Formats: sequence, C-alpha cells, structure tokens
Amino acid sequence: MLERLNEVNEVKIYSVFDEEFRTYGRIINGYEFSELITYMETETEIPTVGNVYVPSVAEMEKAAVFEDIQNIFYGGMPVQFGYCNGRNTTYNGFEYHKGSEINIAVTDFMLVLGHVWQIEDNTFTVGNEKVFFVPKGTALEMYQTTLHLSPCRVNDEGFKDIVVLPRGTNTPLEEKQRCADSESALLLQKNKWVIAHKDREPLVKQGAHVGLIGENIKLKY
Repeated sequence: MLERLNEVNEVKIYSVFDEEFRTYGRIINGYEFSELITYMETETEIPTVGNVYVPSVAEMEKAAVFEDIQNIFYGGMPVQFGYCNGRNTTYNGFEYHKGSEINIAVTDFMLVLGHVWQIEDNTFTVGNEKVFFVPKGTALEMYQTTLHLSPCRVNDEGFKDIVVLPRGTNTPLEEKQRCADSESALLLQKNKWVIAHKDREPLVKQGAHVGLIGENIKLKY
C-alpha cells in the first residue's frame, strides 16, 4: 500500500512507524481497542459524500477500555470517545487542541501533519507538512503540538477513524471571544484552533480563520 501511494503522489508518503513520525506522536500499545473497532465496523457507516464527525458516542464510552484511557492514559482527566468516517482526499486545513488526541485506524488512511511552531502570523505554508500512512488497526497518539485535520482515504470505500480527546473538545462554544493574543483568532470550537484553506468552503462558512497558504493538495490512491 505505502509503495503504491508513493508511486501515485507527488508528495512523499511516510509510515507512522517511520522515524519521521516521532515529533508528531507515538504508536500506542497496551490497551485493548477491539471492542471499539467491532462497534465501528458494525454500527457506523461511511457517508456517500464528505465526512461525518461525532465527538462523543455513549455506546463507545461503555467499552471496557474507556476507564483505562481516562484514568491511565489521560491521568484521570475526563475524555470522550467518538469517530470520524468519510471520503476526504484533500488537505483543507489544520486544527490543534490543548491536549493529545488518540486515533485508532479502523481502516487504512493517511494523515497530513504539521507542527504548531510552523505557524507564522496565523498562517501555515503548504510544503512544511508531512503525510503519513496509517495501517488498519494502528492506535496512535498525536501530541497537542501536532497540526492535523480529517484523515484522507486510500481507497474508494473511504475511511473509519476512532477519535479520543479531552471531553468537550470539538463542541460548540457558548461564545466566541477574541483578545490581544493573535491565537484567539484561530479558536473555532471548544479546545479547537483551526487554520483553513480558502477553498475549504464548509470550514470557512463556520468562521474558520483562512491561513493555509498554497495549493489545497489532493492525495491520490
């Protein structure tokens, strides 16, 4: 799969098992995610167009691993189990959170990643990112300094991704506020700071800051 992705794309595609991933996150071992994967395979669908993101799913949070993730991985902080399924193929922009995110690949997919320290004047220039292939069954942590957005599919069927975050992340703000700190212009939802590409209409309509500079690259498969 990785060899084919590199053959059809002009940008280099790495594996999350490569050394290049170390500054973005790490592979997670020692937790049993099979119950969540079964739920995703049997109870969720991939939309025919676009993506669907659900921040918190009560049935997923009944899984045995929930307490371990909340009490051990996140050190007792409240968390949410949700998912993102879809057919995305383009960069579209970046988001980041104040706290690590866990992704569990129910299917193969790619992630486009950057670092928060590559943001200059609330912009990120295409070319500074790296693209990573995530094999089905892989669980990974993305550090809070890692810029990311929706996965990108690697086949016609689309992707399924379990998303674990601090509770409340990616839910509506009671009130959007700004201050003298320029980062406040990027705050779009609770614990969600976003830089959008001008061509990503859904994000722009939500009020996301337009700051991804360059081509909105479409990844091939």
